[in-house]
Amino acid sequence: MAERVNKKTKARWLKQLHQWHWISSALCLISMVLFSVTGITLNHAADIDAQPVISERQAVLPPPLLATLAQTERGPLPETVRRWLAREAEIQVDRRDAQWSADEVYLAQPRPGGDAWLAIDLGNGELIHEDTDRGWVAFFNDLHKGRHGGAVWFWFIDLFAVATLLFALTGLALMALHAKRRPATWPVTALGLIVPWLLIALFVH
Repeated sequence: MAERVNKKTKARWLKQLHQWHWISSALCLISMVLFSVTGITLNHAADIDAQPVISERQAVLPPPLLATLAQTERGPLPETVRRWLAREAEIQVDRRDAQWSADEVYLAQPRPGGDAWLAIDLGNGELIHEDTDRGWVAFFNDLHKGRHGGAVWFWFIDLFAVATLLFALTGLALMALHAKRRPATWPVTALGLIVPWLLIALFVH
């Protein structure tokens, strides 16, 4: 009777673990491929030739908008200024806070795979905008590192990490349940644990 109960319990756990395992693997599949590939590109960053594309624009802010800036001391650029920049100078800026001083407004806009900055002279309204695009490899590398991805990407990485842990732990539980029929299970698992620590101890200084 006890053996029958144990078999039913094991079968129930197997079914549940298989379900968690395939769901977590399906959720993680594309992201695991992305993070694995970018792990390789990050490890060989010095060997990947990338030529940044830099574009620069110059313009003069109209006096009414310059007066609006003169009345602002902190926070993002005023909405009217942002609209004029997009329409007249083809410069897209967001609502992040700028750096305000007595004679200049400076706005940095870092992003995955590139960055941009805008400087406006509060004396004469002259502005300079520079945009640097480092390419798709740099874009995905920065996403891998979580650099400048924003709050949504920040939380996605955390959720992806949790799903990956679930995938790994359910895989470990499934291995434990099948270990009796697969004698190599624990030696291979132990090898996966020992090898990284040996490499760290012997070659990482």
